[in-house]
Amino acid sequence: MAVRIRMKKMGRTHRPYYRVCAMDQRSPRDGRVIEQLGTYDPMCPETDARVSLKTERIDYWLGVGAQPSEKVATLIKKYGTDGTHLEARKEALERLAKRKDYAPAPEEPKAKKKKEEPKAEAAAEEKPSEEASSDEAATEEKSEE
Repeated sequence: MAVRIRMKKMGRTHRPYYRVCAMDQRSPRDGRVIEQLGTYDPMCPETDARVSLKTERIDYWLGVGAQPSEKVATLIKKYGTDGTHLEARKEALERLAKRKDYAPAPEEPKAKKKKEEPKAEAAAEEKPSEEASSDEAATEEKSEE
């Protein structure tokens, strides 16, 4: 049996997610898996945090003759045991952790905003009545003269 290390597509429409798996070469893309070796999330905002691999198990499978697909070979080269992007991956994971800890300020409830609008309208309505009363007082003064 020829074993390949390749990606199994998961997720939903317009939101792909992949599992890096050791599979029989003859099995379909989303078919039976021998062992799951990691994940790849192409929708992750941090490029270097998209991949998580079980490096010890990947080294084992490569040692017993498993052949990685082209895409998986690239991921192993970057994020495997002696990967070229390990430092960048660590920093990206830290940035993602900080982003999850961030809590935005709570928004004001919309009910309060609705209550404030009628007050503003009421204040606008009161002003013309005050102006009208001052106009009436001015006309009374002129009539008295």
